[in-house]
Amino acid sequence: MNENDIRIDQFKSEIDGLKLKGSSSEGEKRLLVLGIVLLVAGALLALFGAIEVGQYPDSAADQRAYMAQGSFLGIALIIAGAALFVRFSLARYLRFWMIRMTYESRANTDRIVDAIERAAGLDDESYQAAAQAAAAAAAPPEFQPGPPPLQ
Repeated sequence: MNENDIRIDQFKSEIDGLKLKGSSSEGEKRLLVLGIVLLVAGALLALFGAIEVGQYPDSAADQRAYMAQGSFLGIALIIAGAALFVRFSLARYLRFWMIRMTYESRANTDRIVDAIERAAGLDDESYQAAAQAAAAAAAPPEFQPGPPPLQ
């Protein structure tokens, strides 16, 4: 198992340890498809309204009825469908982008740590020894009881 597989397993175990309820992507997919369907239905309805308005050049009442029922309703559906489509497409892309940024950040941190260790001339064993020495130096001194204070 290489280091990347170990990191992926570690990442999965950390996510599982958070005990988060992951939402299913089915709802998002449904709303994305609904957005596409609304776009297509709105375009067809607007086209139908425009054709019907053109077929009644003498009747202003029929033209207004077809514009209200076809064209305006179609445009409203196009706007709603486009909003749903853009929202859920961007959410999916931004989620991928955030995961990618997290992965790259971890990889860069690993490279920096390796470079620092190489520059310091530390391998795993000497690094452990240096860490223990630093921890011992940072520890407070033990309490040494002395004579009682004078009064």
